[in-house]
Amino acid sequence: MTQEVDLDAVVRRRIRGLRLARGWSLDALAARCRLSPSNLSRIETGHRRIALDQLVPIARALGTTLDQLVESTEDEDVVIRPLPCDHPGMTVWLLSRERSLHGVTVAKMRITPDRPLEPRVHPGREWFTVLSGTARLLLGERNVLVPAGEAAEFSTMTPHAVGAHEGPVELLTILDHDGERSHLHAGQAIAETARRTAAGPG
Repeated sequence: MTQEVDLDAVVRRRIRGLRLARGWSLDALAARCRLSPSNLSRIETGHRRIALDQLVPIARALGTTLDQLVESTEDEDVVIRPLPCDHPGMTVWLLSRERSLHGVTVAKMRITPDRPLEPRVHPGREWFTVLSGTARLLLGERNVLVPAGEAAEFSTMTPHAVGAHEGPVELLTILDHDGERSHLHAGQAIAETARRTAAGPG
């Protein structure tokens, strides 16, 4: 019988192991990722919940990537073959298994300029990095352009939407449960409505 590995505990061990491999104290790593040494200690020892907005700077400070930090240790979870899911102006490939870590979903998106931008509000934070093209981030009254190679992180309590600027854009995004429901599930509903409209009266 194969025992399931607690991915949360694996992530904590990876953080501690990478820190020690670099010969860094808690203070040294905490300074690099702008956390307090006490918070970092509680993360490593399991006395504090690991938050998404903490994992990103920790991974960056340790010279690794977020997907490497949270990758599964199970053989059957090594290869994911994502299938494209089309929405109006957007194609999504889910790159993580459902609820892989605290309800976080990792997805690749390809957005075209004709995608309807509908600003949404929900609890939490979102993060994305642009793989190619330029993303247009509507954030409240601001219109922020994010070129390839750069990333954005923001509070989702501000009305927000992500589109493409002057051509298709591909990005890698991390969504919590509320973000997944607001963006991906809403996109599925829009696509279904569009299909029904195109089909005409039944």
